[in-house]
Amino acid sequence: MTAASAWEHKVATRLQLALGRGGLSLAYQPKMHLGTGTVTGVEAVARWDDAELGVVSPAEFVPVAESCGLIDALTQWVLETAVRQWAEWREQGSQTHLSVNVSALNLRDLFLPDHIQRLCMAEGMPCEFLTVEVTESATQNVMRLLDTLTRFRIKGIQVSLDDFGTGYSSLLQLRQLPYSEIKIDQCFVKDLAASEEARLIVKAVIDLAHGMGLVATAEGVEDVETLELLRGIGCDDAQGFLIAEPMDGRRLVEWLMRFTPPLAAATGPDTGHGQVLRMHHHAAAA
Repeated sequence: MTAASAWEHKVATRLQLALGRGGLSLAYQPKMHLGTGTVTGVEAVARWDDAELGVVSPAEFVPVAESCGLIDALTQWVLETAVRQWAEWREQGSQTHLSVNVSALNLRDLFLPDHIQRLCMAEGMPCEFLTVEVTESATQNVMRLLDTLTRFRIKGIQVSLDDFGTGYSSLLQLRQLPYSEIKIDQCFVKDLAASEEARLIVKAVIDLAHGMGLVATAEGVEDVETLELLRGIGCDDAQGFLIAEPMDGRRLVEWLMRFTPPLAAATGPDTGHGQVLRMHHHAAAA
């Protein structure tokens, strides 16, 4: 057994134990609307701190879960945990949009949208408050994904194309699949201030998104200059450490109560300069 395969076997074994014993956790990273400075939603991010392996990033354990037959169990755990957390926030008087990452392998199950709908109904969460994020490389087989993604949209669940610009999707695939949001990968966003080419690419993606009626969200925003540039070229939402790092569900509620946009210019004329902005509170579902 090679060192790489031994490591993968170890990760798979420990991950299976973590799924059974509660060794995983979720953190939630807010997204901010650049026009108003309001928080528009949060993305659930899986975290794993193993007693033997230490901190293992999703970039390491998700591919292992996919290759070792654990991805359905992992995604099920993430969905259940995130939707339960949403229900807790609702009890505390806050309702926000929730995004959850879904593997391309999960999308082979045509009945996944039905399962997620039942999960949302059990916790009193309207499907309209949920987005499933799909990585761009997952869209290579259009016909395999089209039926499942369409069923998500029929149920009111939004579909986001994550990490746009790094995978293999063609513009034809982008037109055929029923997305509601494009997330611009951080590899383009981080070079925005220093590279004219990066600005041209990001602006082109934003214009493309808007032309197709989609929301454009920039990932990996870490400084005010980048935030200003994104707002200037019409980006809708931003996500990154400048706005907030991923945090647990309880801390998120506390953070929202004292959140101020990192850029005064990002607040629209209706919000007022320097005003403390909070999560949108939608009407409770009947």
